[in-house]
Amino acid sequence: MRQDRGNALLVGVGGTGKQSLTRLAAHMSSCKCFQIELCRGYDYTSFHDDLKKLYFWAGVENKPTVFLFTDSQIVLEEFLEDINNMLNSGEVPNLFEADEYERLIIGCRPAAKEVGIPEGNRDAIYDFCINRVRKNLHLVLCMSPVGSAFRQRCRMFPSLVNCCTIDWFIEWPEEALLSVANSSFEGTDLDEVELRVGCVKVGWQKTINLFSKICGQFTLEQSNSLVYLL
Repeated sequence: MRQDRGNALLVGVGGTGKQSLTRLAAHMSSCKCFQIELCRGYDYTSFHDDLKKLYFWAGVENKPTVFLFTDSQIVLEEFLEDINNMLNSGEVPNLFEADEYERLIIGCRPAAKEVGIPEGNRDAIYDFCINRVRKNLHLVLCMSPVGSAFRQRCRMFPSLVNCCTIDWFIEWPEEALLSVANSSFEGTDLDEVELRVGCVKVGWQKTINLFSKICGQFTLEQSNSLVYLL
C-alpha cells in the first residue's frame, strides 16, 4: 500500500484474517479503506457509482485509498471485468457521463497546471488524473480457492494475477489461536466454573478442527476431491 500502483490478491478460506489485516494495513499506511455495501437492488449501476467515488477520491482529491473487494461481493461477473481493466490500464470504459467527466477535468486542472499541463489540453489532464488514480488507489481482492470459480476467474481476468502481489493465507497455528483467546480473557473477571467451561469449549473447537481436516484429507485420497467443512 505504500508503493505506487501496489495491488494485492489475498487467497485463503474464510476466517483467516484477510479483511481484518487489510483494514489494519490500510490504517498503518494512512489510507482510506473502502468496501462496497451490498443491499437489495445493488446492480452494475450501483457498482459504477461506487467506482466513481474511488476515482474522485484518488484522482481529484489525491487521497491514498484502498478498495477492499471480496468474492462474496461479486454479484455480476462484470464487476471483475471492470476491476481487471482498473488493474491493467487504470480506466473503466464508459464509467463517466459527460457532466461527471467535466467535473473530473475541472477538479484536476489546477494540479495538472502545476506540473506544466496546459489548461486547455483536456486529454492530458484526464491522463494526469488516471495516473493519480493508479498511484493512489490500491485494490485488495480477497478470494477463496475453494471450488472451480477462483481458477476460472483467474483465467478470464488475467490482471487479477499479473498485476497483483499474491499472498496465500493458511489456517492459523494453534499457538496463535490460544494467544488470541488469552488476550480476549485478559482483564475479564471469571470464576473457576466459567474458566473451566471456557477451556472445555476451546478443547472442543480444537477437536472439531482436527476432525474436519481428517475428513477432508480422507475425501481427497478416496475421490480426488478436497472438501472443506464449514
